[in-house]
Amino acid sequence: MAARDPDPSSETPPEGTLGRGSAAALGERLEEEIARAERHGTDLSCLLIAIENLDEIALEHGSDLPERTLAYVTEALRRELRSFDRVGRCGERELLILLPGTSGPLGEVVARRVLARVATIKVEEHATRRALVVSAGLATWTPDSSAAELLTRARTGAGCTEGSGEEPGGGRVGGGRTAARPAPGSGGGGAPRPPSSAVGRASGS
Repeated sequence: MAARDPDPSSETPPEGTLGRGSAAALGERLEEEIARAERHGTDLSCLLIAIENLDEIALEHGSDLPERTLAYVTEALRRELRSFDRVGRCGERELLILLPGTSGPLGEVVARRVLARVATIKVEEHATRRALVVSAGLATWTPDSSAAELLTRARTGAGCTEGSGEEPGGGRVGGGRTAARPAPGSGGGGAPRPPSSAVGRASGS
């Protein structure tokens, strides 16, 4: 199987893969949500989830297992979100969560809940179990932001190279706990906080 919760009573993970075409649909939905936020003056946040060790999993078990893992993580996160939130694939190792009506502080609450959930998921194949290593970046829409800019800020917050999901080294938080890190340039002295932040990094124990 692709990925399992430690709880044996959990549902069997789906065998189907998450189609790469979902990225286009998710992009269209992001454009729609930006238009809605602009029209009604409401908040909008995007949370990018990067699964950092999918390449290692692919090398050990083949490309099918990472695809099944992404599909399973997507479904698991969907259950943690509101009915009108959206989650889908936006890169080789990335998932994007759209959070309409959600400000930056509320988005950080969601991010911590999401990271805690992913930390409970284990990838299992041929009697080998491996935790997922995940980083997250949060970006909040501002009136001068395009969809591409919002996504770039979310990737930057997660420490990812645009479009690749690659990230530099950094601290790792175990057990689903997350460590909030200030976004670049958000130092003291009354400087405004930018609309993107590195929420944290987590790996299951």
